[in-house]
This record gives sequence, structure tokens and C-alpha cells, in this order.
Amino acid sequence: MRVLVVGTGAREHALAWRLSRSPSVAEVIVPNGNPGIAQVAQTPALAAADPPTLRRFAEERRVDLTVVGPEAPLVAGVVDEFRRYGLRIFGPNADAARIEGSKAFAKRIMARAGVPTGDFAVFERAEDAIARVRDSRPPFVIKADGLAAGKGVVIAYSREEAEETLRDWMLGGNLGAAGRRVLVEEYLEGPESSLMVIADGERFAQFPEARDYKRAHDGDEGPNTGGMGAVAPLAEGAVSSVDLGEKIIAPTLWAMKKEGCPMSGVLYAGLIWTREGPKVLEYNCRFGDPEAEALLPLFDGDLGALLMDAAVGELGDRRIPIAAAHAVAVVVAAEGYPGTPRVGDPIDGLDEAASVPGAHVFQGGTRGDSGRIVTSGGRVATVAAVGETREAARGRAHEAASRIRFHGAWRREDIGKEESR
Repeated sequence: MRVLVVGTGAREHALAWRLSRSPSVAEVIVPNGNPGIAQVAQTPALAAADPPTLRRFAEERRVDLTVVGPEAPLVAGVVDEFRRYGLRIFGPNADAARIEGSKAFAKRIMARAGVPTGDFAVFERAEDAIARVRDSRPPFVIKADGLAAGKGVVIAYSREEAEETLRDWMLGGNLGAAGRRVLVEEYLEGPESSLMVIADGERFAQFPEARDYKRAHDGDEGPNTGGMGAVAPLAEGAVSSVDLGEKIIAPTLWAMKKEGCPMSGVLYAGLIWTREGPKVLEYNCRFGDPEAEALLPLFDGDLGALLMDAAVGELGDRRIPIAAAHAVAVVVAAEGYPGTPRVGDPIDGLDEAASVPGAHVFQGGTRGDSGRIVTSGGRVATVAAVGETREAARGRAHEAASRIRFHGAWRREDIGKEESR
């Protein structure tokens, strides 16, 4: 079949790479794909990526299945547009994508499902939110209700910091519409993990738990980022992965069906392992990035067939085949990230990095320029490596990442070093 992938980053590079190796897939198309994606897929130019334009493109190219990487097109209704015209697409419709597009909706689903999560309150008036903060003890977790490009969560360690954030978002409009409604949540402590499943509305197939590293610097210091690396699978914790599916995923799918918005696509549960056990921090409606870059090299089956079965509601009792190995993914970032990144610098060593045994280089913030590949974003590349042990995978990933060179290139050195929990 012919598969269209929507999105142009390292996550979509990993998806295109794995799909290109699927027996059921004859051709992969990624509009506006970066130079790395161009090695495994066609990358035609497309002037816009709104749902009607994508749908018309899929019709013209006679696409059999569309796979959506980022959350924004899902929240914007690209799945609704495709299904309206009888096209097969993997991902949730706009109603179901609210699980990520609205933090308040996600909390309502958690409550209906009876899954454990932190206490919270939703506010639409800044004065009410500020009054809550003044009457409570820090730290506070302040979340914008809508999509905010990774900038919608602040952990405030003082009342003053919390009030400043609330004023900036709700009165100053710094996050636009995303910050007009906010959640003030209980601060939870413990190691975090990411649990992703493929769902068809009722049934699901489960990936191993992964962990991403959100802070910019070693030791989990510095500002939050989109993710500086990931590891998979995790060591066994207090609750097995099977129990997590039964305790968190199955009730959530039931609650969404009862809400009238069955979840089809990826359901991602961000978990925190507190002293009371795992609690849900957030839900996402797509593959995590960079978790996907760690998990997909471990996938040992036909990804195209799996996603098609989920898209048409025929997942059945499918299981996700995973190689008996470990994966570590390391992000190589540009100077200035996670603020404004420096761009336009020539990149060397991409082929050298890919030559490390067991390593895969997934390009993210790159573009072609006069025959060279140059930086075009903050997370320039994610280097994933597979090994029989976590330490072997870690060594290969960091060795490969060290071979990628451009002005100001940097990475966390501790990705995969410690036990996950």
C-alpha cells in the first residue's frame, strides 16, 4: 500500500523509516520532509498542511493510509476531513483529540475512568486562579488548557512565580487562546514514564514503557524542553506493564467511548510513579517525541499493517512485536535551544553517526541548502541505538551522537545512565 505521513520532524523520520521496511508498504510519502526523511520516502513540496489540502493531496496520490505525527493537525480535525471523504487515516478525530488539546477535558476523562491523578482546579478568570494560589502552599503546577507548543506547563515554586505566570497567560495573552483557561494542579513527585498504545476505539496493543528526559541539562537540571532523549524499555516497577494497561488504558478507552468520542490512534499516558503508585500526569493523542525514536527501532513487525488495522477498527487481539533488546535515543540540539535556536549551520558527520553498529539517525531540525544539510530547528537530530543491554545501547547512541558536528551542537551526556525507577 501507499502510505502518507504527516509531519516533518525526527518522530516522522522514524515513522517513515519503519513504514518503509514494512512488508505491506510499497511507498511512503512525506510532504515537505527533511533531508533524512528523503532517504526513505518521497518528499514532495506542499504549500499548506491544513486538513482540506492534505485530503486533496491524498486523493491525488491515491494514498491507502495516512499516518499523522503531530498533535496540531489532529486537534484541527484532519481525521474528520479524511473520513468524511472515505479515506483511511490513523489517528483520533477532533473530539477524541481533545484528550491532548484540552487539559480540562483530559482531567474529566480521568475522573470518569477512575484512573489515579493529581488534584486540580480549572479557572477561566485570572482573579479566581490567583486567589487559589494565595490560599495554597507551593509548589504549583500551572497548565494552559490548550495546545501551547510545549510552553504550556510551569512548575512554580513560589506564590509569586505562580501569580506571574497566571497574569502573563490569562491577562497578558502570552500563550494566546491556549492560556485563557488554566489548570492549577497538585505537584507530584517521583520518576516519570511514558506508556503508549495503539487503539482502535475499543481494543489496544501496548508498547513497552519508555522514559523521556525533559530537562535541558544533565541531572535533570535546567529548563523544560520538548525532550532531550529517551530510553526503552524500562526496568520492571511496582506495577507491570500489563497491569498498567488494565488499570489505566482500558478504563480510559471505556470513558472516552462513553463520552461519545472513541479513541482511535495512539493513546499516550504520561505517568508519574509516586509513593502511592502510578498517577496520570497527562494524555497525548500521538506518538511521543523522542520516545518514538527509541521504541520504533525495537519494533519487530509490520507497522503498516498494524496501523491500518487500528484505522479501520479491526485491531482484534493484536500484540506489538518488540525485539528482545534495549534502545537509547539522544537528541543533538542547536545553540540556543530550548529558547530561540541558532539555524543555518552546516552539519557534518550524519553518515559517520549512522555507521555505528545498531545506530539510527533521525533528522528533525534540518533542511537542504545548496547541496549541504544545515540546521533549521532546535532539536536537530535524534540518534537512537539498539543493544542487548541498556549500557550497550547507551554507548552506541552517545558514540554516534558525538560524530554529528555543527556550530554549537550539544547534548545531554547522561541519557540512559541511571535506572529509570
